[in-house]
Amino acid sequence: MPRQILVTGATGTVGRHVTRQLVEAGAGVRALSREPADLPPAVEGVRGDLTVPGSLSAAVEGVEAVFLVWPFASAEGLEPVLAMIAEHARRVVYLSSAAVRDHERQAERLVAGSGLQWTVLRPHAFAANALRWAGQIRTGDVVREPYGRAAMSPVHERDIAAVAVRALTGDGHDGAVHELTGPQSLTQAEQARVIGEAIGRPVRWEEISPQDARRSMLARGWPAEAVDGVLRAQAEMTGGPAPVTATVERVTGSAARTFRSWAAEHAHAFRATMRAARIHRPCRCGSCGSWSAGAASAWPSSAGPR
Repeated sequence: MPRQILVTGATGTVGRHVTRQLVEAGAGVRALSREPADLPPAVEGVRGDLTVPGSLSAAVEGVEAVFLVWPFASAEGLEPVLAMIAEHARRVVYLSSAAVRDHERQAERLVAGSGLQWTVLRPHAFAANALRWAGQIRTGDVVREPYGRAAMSPVHERDIAAVAVRALTGDGHDGAVHELTGPQSLTQAEQARVIGEAIGRPVRWEEISPQDARRSMLARGWPAEAVDGVLRAQAEMTGGPAPVTATVERVTGSAARTFRSWAAEHAHAFRATMRAARIHRPCRCGSCGSWSAGAASAWPSSAGPR
C-alpha cells in the first residue's frame, strides 16, 4: 500500500469516490484543489493548479502514486505536470475515456512515456450522465432529447473509482489500459424508463430533432464543437447494442453495478421534492453519451448534467 497518494479532481464525480475508497483502504490521501473543500476529515487538502506545474510542488512532495485527471480539451501543458510528478512519485493512474480522441491519445502517450509506472482507465458512458435529465423529470416526468435509440453501457462512477484504487495500491496494472463499462447495454430511452421505475412514476421519452437539441445546447452556452461532437456520437450509437466489458469484475472481484442500482441510489435527484440537482459539466470527450464526468471541464457548465 503506497504511504501517500495524490488525487486530482478529488471532488469530482469519480475523484470523490477514489478519495473515499482510498481512505477506507487505509491509504494516506492528499487531495489537489484550487480551493480545498468538501473533503473527508482524513484527507489532506492541498492547493494547486494543473495549469501551473510549479504550484504542484507541495502536492507531490512525498507522494508515491497519483490519480490524474486532465480536464482540458488539449494535452498541452501535461508534459511538465508529469515531469513534476515523476520527480516524486513512481506510479500514475490516468483517467482517459473510451473516446480516445486525438488529445486524449496524445495524453496517453505522454503518460506512457513519463518514466512512471502507469495505468490508463478508459470508461465508457458514465451512469451519472443521466443526471442531465433531472430537471425535466422532476417537473414533467418526461425527457425531451434526440436519439432515444442511442445505446450505451453506463458505468457506475464507484466502479470506475474501485478500479482506480486497485491500480493505485496494487500490483499487476503497470502498462494496463482498462476499458470500463457497466454490465448491460441500454438505450437512452430505456435508461429513462429505469429511472421512472426507481422513482415510482413512469418517465416518458419524447424524441426531438437533433437540430432542436443543437439550438437548445448552444443557447445554454455549449461550444459549437462540443455540441456537434455530442450529437454525432449519439447518432453513431443508434446502430445496435453497446459493447460490454468484464474489466470491473476482473480487476475488483465484484460484478459491475447495474444502471438500475445507480438509479435507485440517485432517485432523490429525479423526484419533484428535490429543490436542486447537482450541476455537472459538459463532457470533454463528446462520445460518452453527452456528459462527463471525470472532472471539471474547461467548457461552460450547463444545468442538467463526470
